Amino acid sequence: MKTLVIVSHPDIEDSGSQQYLLSARPDSEDVTFHPLEKTYPDGEIDVEREQSLLKEHDRIVFQFPFYWYSSPPMLKKWQDEVLTDVFAFGGAYSPPQLKGKEFFLVVIVGAKEEEYQSGGREGFSLSALTTPFQAMARKTGMTYNKPLFIHQFAYLSEQEKMRVLIQYQQLLTMGQTPTLAAREEWILEQLEKTNLSTLDDFGKVAVEHASEVIENNRLTLDELQLMLDELNG
Repeated sequence: MKTLVIVSHPDIEDSGSQQYLLSARPDSEDVTFHPLEKTYPDGEIDVEREQSLLKEHDRIVFQFPFYWYSSPPMLKKWQDEVLTDVFAFGGAYSPPQLKGKEFFLVVIVGAKEEEYQSGGREGFSLSALTTPFQAMARKTGMTYNKPLFIHQFAYLSEQEKMRVLIQYQQLLTMGQTPTLAAREEWILEQLEKTNLSTLDDFGKVAVEHASEVIENNRLTLDELQLMLDELNG
């Protein structure tokens, strides 16, 4: 499946979170990174080009910082101009062009996660505040999938950033939340692609150890599943 990442950020070059995600994107021809403000610095959107990009991809991702409970203005302008009635909903001689595609949000949020819940300072959950995007996906026939909310990126530890990186890459390449086995297989594939010659002795041992742990855990889980199947049978 081909993934189109539509990024909206007024100053993407100076954004630590966006640059991190840009550097973390998979090295794959099936993933297209499309920054709107950089592509259209004058604000004039090429509607035909954007609609062609949408038709060429199976998975659509909106990636943006959370500005006043919504996206930056360029993404709203893109929606208003690109998602025309005939293109998005179909006409007498044209089917809807987005129907059946997967849709995801990747949202960078400045506040802590606990502030977006009942009793939190914001008073509303992020799920509630992003309802317009859910409605857009539903209206155009796309499948709305679990979003990736990244809270307070600048304060994340290196381990937490690595966890975000893995979630981000899996979202772009695997789409809908995969099974545990699928995620494990994905990680093993990434480890196998690692160029060990670029690592020191500690790094090489760490990669080998990680692979062994995942494979051993999978064997243990498979054995437990067999036991459960026997008990339930």
